[in-house]
Amino acid sequence: MRANNLPAPIRGTIYGVVLNDRGSVERLAAELNEAPYKAPPKAPILYIKPTNTLSPDGARVALPQGASQVEIGATVGVVIGQPASRLGLENALAAVQGYVAVADLSLPHSSYYRPAIREKCFDGSCVFAGEIAAAGGVQDARALQIHTFVNGKQVGQWGLDELVRSVPELLRDVSEFMTLNPGDVLLVGVKWQAPTAAPGDTVKISVAGVGQLEFSIHSEAGSAA
Repeated sequence: MRANNLPAPIRGTIYGVVLNDRGSVERLAAELNEAPYKAPPKAPILYIKPTNTLSPDGARVALPQGASQVEIGATVGVVIGQPASRLGLENALAAVQGYVAVADLSLPHSSYYRPAIREKCFDGSCVFAGEIAAAGGVQDARALQIHTFVNGKQVGQWGLDELVRSVPELLRDVSEFMTLNPGDVLLVGVKWQAPTAAPGDTVKISVAGVGQLEFSIHSEAGSAA
């Protein structure tokens, strides 16, 4: 385990991606076709979850002052195992060391093209499971199903078959313009209108065949793990 209690292979940059689920693109179609963009994005829209956001399984996540709820972006992280640049579909998965369950938390917001730094980068807002599933043990990432529970009740479910870009396609398109390095993690995306949690809630995310994690939400007066 790393000093911050994340699995040892995770030692690089954490990249998230928006508008990579079909629900988001379909529901925002009208807005995406308005000025100044006038078309859906032709390349992945990335953002970074910096070091201050990283939290381990079992974390106590404190919301920033004034925030009363948080969106639970239950997702899967693709852990890079070797330098990945200009990958093709035929060799993209060779760069993957494994997969990990992740909670990509964000404060509710409506901006997609502008970096939502305050909303996505508050302390503790990227919670990782304690273990990584080896790539060889995941036969088809498209079959992965993600379940979200709040206080023991299931509040969300979605699958990677809903992605606009599959894992190989996402790796191909991202590595076309930047190199992914060993230890980097590429979060594949989050579901449109993700479920929310509030201070006092306990959240669990489970991905069959990959792993699970649990954490609790607190007000700023609480302590983040």
